[in-house]
Amino acid sequence: RRASDEKVAALDAGADDYITKPFSMDELLARLRAAVRRRDDTPPAPETTLVTTDGFTIDLLAKKATRAGHDVRLTPTEWHLLEILVTNPGRLITQKHLLAEVWGASHSNKTNYLRVYMAQLRRKLETDPAHPRYLITEPGMGYRFES
Repeated sequence: RRASDEKVAALDAGADDYITKPFSMDELLARLRAAVRRRDDTPPAPETTLVTTDGFTIDLLAKKATRAGHDVRLTPTEWHLLEILVTNPGRLITQKHLLAEVWGASHSNKTNYLRVYMAQLRRKLETDPAHPRYLITEPGMGYRFES
């Protein structure tokens, strides 16, 4: 589809970008980088800036976690991992996706990283880390945040 009206219709229907064949791999990668930049520059939607549970509160804008009225110190890695989970409540986030997002694609098979950091997050946030209520493991698949 190369006609201008078809491109306009696709963009008006919700597409963020449009590329026609043939295209070079460099152009495609540049467009993907631009889309990621736009996504990273967008602040979270207002309804997802404050995540409150019975056990803890996460303020995504202030990048602050509190438990029982006290600030919880999180490392940048712990924060990144937690942020991905709490902004996708109830949704399974695969191990591979978390590893790629937090540590990069070259670490996609280092599932032990996730086990260590999730244990740290549970110790800091969950009332009973041995029986987590909010940071749930789906064995062999990934993790989810249950609010």
